[in-house]
Amino acid sequence: MDIEQLRAYCLSKKGSSESFPFDESTLVFKVLTKMFALAPLRSWDKGEDTIMLKCDPEYTDELRERYESIYAGPYVSNKHWNTVDIYKGELSSQFVKELIDHSYDMVVKGMTKKMREELEVL
Repeated sequence: MDIEQLRAYCLSKKGSSESFPFDESTLVFKVLTKMFALAPLRSWDKGEDTIMLKCDPEYTDELRERYESIYAGPYVSNKHWNTVDIYKGELSSQFVKELIDHSYDMVVKGMTKKMREELEVL
């Protein structure tokens, strides 16, 4: 999965958008106003293809134990976010999409009722 495929998949999610709220090299995907994925483009330029995804804390631990390509990363809560290394090739594109889906669903689940209703009508 390359950055354009990742971008297209994230933007295919209902209510999603992309922006650069932190700096010009950290691509952030949001559902409404809540982040569900971060892609540090500097790492992609260096062949270190990573994405940071929100994750259920128990699932976070399970994933880190099972896969070398999933680990705690910088700048985010290590309890609720994983860094996923796509470059190593350990993870299939389908599994990465499932992790993106999980992240998106976690964010939607944590939204207020009003926000979920707003998302529903989009």
